[in-house]
Amino acid sequence: MDFAISLPDPGLTAAIQHRIDRKTKPLGALGRIEALALQLGLIQQTTAPQIRQPHILVFAGDHGAARAGISAFPQDVTWQMVENFLTGGAAVNVFCRQTELALTVIDSGVNHDFGRRDGLVDAKIAPGTANYIETSAMSAQQRDAALARGRELAHALAGNGCNLVGFGEMGIGNTASASLLTHCLTGIDLATVTGRGTGLDDAGLARKHKLLAQALARGGRPADTLDALAEYGGFEIAMMVGAMLGAAEKRMTLLIDGFIVTSALLVAQAIAPAILPYCVFAHRSKEPGHTAQLAHLRVEPLMELDLRLGEGTGAALAFPLVQAAANFLNDMASFDSAGVDDQLQSA
Repeated sequence: MDFAISLPDPGLTAAIQHRIDRKTKPLGALGRIEALALQLGLIQQTTAPQIRQPHILVFAGDHGAARAGISAFPQDVTWQMVENFLTGGAAVNVFCRQTELALTVIDSGVNHDFGRRDGLVDAKIAPGTANYIETSAMSAQQRDAALARGRELAHALAGNGCNLVGFGEMGIGNTASASLLTHCLTGIDLATVTGRGTGLDDAGLARKHKLLAQALARGGRPADTLDALAEYGGFEIAMMVGAMLGAAEKRMTLLIDGFIVTSALLVAQAIAPAILPYCVFAHRSKEPGHTAQLAHLRVEPLMELDLRLGEGTGAALAFPLVQAAANFLNDMASFDSAGVDDQLQSA
């Protein structure tokens, strides 16, 4: 599957930066919000970027390896949390309501039948992946179907006028999948990128390390990115990869959440490196592998709040900063419009 992603044209850089610098403030006084405004302008190819119909997508899927005891929680918690999302009771719901962010849950492969529900897209590839400790998590056909469906979802959002999409996930066991993918794509030691996930105690963490080592002994470290995704990924991760790539094709801003979402981005970036300038990294997760991922990508997140919940909560919390970057560029007075002496600029 080919993804047609073009790097943002840097030709407007000087014009956007001039507009930022002429605002009524000392040069650089808004720090990284200024850099974010420049990024938004380049993504949208305008000196006056606007955030339109922002949306959070939460991809949900089950993992066969969860039944082997790789998580502190039973697999049923995946579908139970999806029900919580659909009734508006999860943290991501609260944060989306606070900032009027639209939220849609994508059933990428949950082992449960939800029926037709408002706020839920049935994109189920299968009722959970296979146990990657024993066999490949998914077939190449399932992987490609997930990628294609994710791309369709992103294109549909863009067709409805959305130009910013945040990514979240839900899937018991998916920090383990993210650890394996991160190891395969970055070469960083598996132990370094494996954390406690949903809250494993010391014995549980030791068991997780042992099970992931078994998976790696079976499947190895595939040289091909897509092979690694099929070997160890989840349907929610694979569908996120497709959605990220599809969103970048449509020149949308991608708001990247924590460890699991960034593992999907590692896959997407390996497929199409031009995706990276479209990404805004919301926060640095408490999960240790996330710091390693961000260092590998050579990016800095907007926030560090010791979050480790997932669901897209970090993306939802970071959204007001993205909105602020666009708003100050468009609404803040310039030295010329306000009649302020521009000697302030050098203060």
